[in-house]
Amino acid sequence: MADEPASPAAGTAPPGIDASVPQSARVYDYMLGGKDNFPADRAVGDAIIRQLPSVRAQVREQRAFLGRAVRFLAAEAGVRQFLDIGTGIPSAGNVHDVAQAVAPETRVLYVDNDPLVLAHARALRPGSSQGRVTFIQADLRQPEAILAHPAVTETLDLTRPVGLVLVGVLHHLRDDDDPQGIVATLLGALPPGSYLTLTQVTGDVHPETMAGVKASVEQSGIPYILRTRAATAAFFAGLELAEPGLVPVQEWRPDGPRRGAESTYNYGGVARKP
Repeated sequence: MADEPASPAAGTAPPGIDASVPQSARVYDYMLGGKDNFPADRAVGDAIIRQLPSVRAQVREQRAFLGRAVRFLAAEAGVRQFLDIGTGIPSAGNVHDVAQAVAPETRVLYVDNDPLVLAHARALRPGSSQGRVTFIQADLRQPEAILAHPAVTETLDLTRPVGLVLVGVLHHLRDDDDPQGIVATLLGALPPGSYLTLTQVTGDVHPETMAGVKASVEQSGIPYILRTRAATAAFFAGLELAEPGLVPVQEWRPDGPRRGAESTYNYGGVARKP
């Protein structure tokens, strides 16, 4: 196993990483209670918390949705390979942890544009000897470059269904990035029977609060785009949504009692490519 990267808590950063500039993956890590973040990232997180005190619970809800969705795809839909873009810093309950617990032969390709994520990913080991875990550093805004990377065909068999995972990342794409075109390009490279899993932050609930969150995040230079349910549903055009459809993340096949939609600011859904 590779050496662990230096801990940001110790005040050091791996070579090539500018700790003075906040990055979404590290802000997310801070929200999850991780230690792989820097003062600039924590400042953004604290600004969000001031606007939305429940945000850490919201982030945990999103993470729990990811686990349930991957478990559904592996256990019920029979998916044995995943392409997870915008994966973030590795933590408990990664896609390969969940999927390989169901099917040890599962293969996972992780993609993120933060070099700190790459530093930690080098220390990742798959949960099974039969499966495979690969990581590449690339940007969701360049889907063609992702698909052309040799690790894609080395890790995944694109003649068989793939679970495309875009959780906690689409709200960092501005409309002029053409997020629908990006998703369509990625799905276009995957065969029928593949699945799309995504989340999207919304201002449908408490729009004034979420407008304040958006302003706080964007002041740091990180894009933070709120989309309505209708705009989020457009990502699933031409796909077959699995039950219960596009819903607040905590309402998607919950393991425990359901909570009201007002407790989330994030939509989630899973859909099959026919």
